Amino acid sequence: MAVVRSFRAIHPPKEKAHLVNSPPYDVVDYQEALVFSKNPDSFIHVVRSEVDLPEGTDPFDETVYEKAKENFHRMIQNGLLMQDTDESFYIYRQEMNDHVQIGLVACCSVDEYQQGRIKKHEFTRKPKEEDRVKHTLMLEANTGMVFLACADDGSADKILKESIDNREPFFDIVDENDVKHTIFKISEPEQVDKIKRVFDSFPHLYIADGHHRAAAASRAREILKERNPNHTGNEEYNFFMAAVFPHTHLNIMDYNRVVKDLNGLSSKDFLSKIEEQFLVTVAPKVPYKPEHRQEFGMCLEGQWYVLKPKPGTFPADDPVESLDVSILQNNLLEPVLGITDPRSDSRIDFVGGIRGLGALESKIAQGYAVAFSVFPPSMEDLMRVADSGRVMPPKSTWFEPKLRSGLLIHRIT
Repeated sequence: MAVVRSFRAIHPPKEKAHLVNSPPYDVVDYQEALVFSKNPDSFIHVVRSEVDLPEGTDPFDETVYEKAKENFHRMIQNGLLMQDTDESFYIYRQEMNDHVQIGLVACCSVDEYQQGRIKKHEFTRKPKEEDRVKHTLMLEANTGMVFLACADDGSADKILKESIDNREPFFDIVDENDVKHTIFKISEPEQVDKIKRVFDSFPHLYIADGHHRAAAASRAREILKERNPNHTGNEEYNFFMAAVFPHTHLNIMDYNRVVKDLNGLSSKDFLSKIEEQFLVTVAPKVPYKPEHRQEFGMCLEGQWYVLKPKPGTFPADDPVESLDVSILQNNLLEPVLGITDPRSDSRIDFVGGIRGLGALESKIAQGYAVAFSVFPPSMEDLMRVADSGRVMPPKSTWFEPKLRSGLLIHRIT
């Protein structure tokens, strides 16, 4: 059984939460981080501390981690962060437009992760993993949450909603994207036990987002375990902070593709090549957003088309190969456009659905040759891939809303 554990979070005072919270480290670039850094109380000074160093500083330089530690301890000393006295669970509700998702913030076991009970669906990159290991060890804390899902039968949804009914929010803020983040603290032992029983009953948890954070927590644990001659397995470094949401709450958005050129083909020849594997029609509306699986929008020379794969172009019973992103990759991007490795090919770029299809048309206006809009996978798709022990194709999932940093922090020593 997957194990969740209550913890004593480090957090800002209630009246400072709106100042301290920041976007997670991996969703803002350097220039965007600089904008947030104009607020001296922002947690961006901890998760992207290069903003406080000379421009051009390598973000993986040792001075960046040292600055993060300095800023973290400064925030504690200045009363911008404090540690709870109670072992608690925290319930995190997010509201974005009409979408609401509610999850449990808890600590999860590194052992469960290493044993495969917390399941992965993507590979990690060593440089990014190493970055999070260094950050975690330098600060002796998890500053960001791993975003997990449980295959909910209704029990998680029920206990989460019951637990916050008529409860005063611990934090209640609205971010720069008008997303509302509300956190409730659950410290009554009987309610903590009720929640724990429900979440411990799930045989598996699934990483939705935060694979590098989870991998880094595992590696940091091994390092700290080696350093500790009296290791027992109960130390805080054996657990990492996560937010666990019922899978039915989660919203996967489309992750679209743009390609710089047509691989030497004329537009006419390109369309002819596509028609070998796809039915191609002029889109009934523009820009065209696919309305169901196995359908793609394509923008070429200002014209939008609808592409539908012909029968037999993909194995319908394969959890990975039947994904829309795989169908597009295997039947068009690779054989027609020569994109053999979308992870490393500089000719392809990816545009998260949160930016809208207008972003694809903007890319075309900037000189890209062709754009594709893709129907997003479901959480059931993701869990099937993870259950098969395989990984999703690159750039398959875009989760919104994102979890904020600086509201809850887990000290590991």
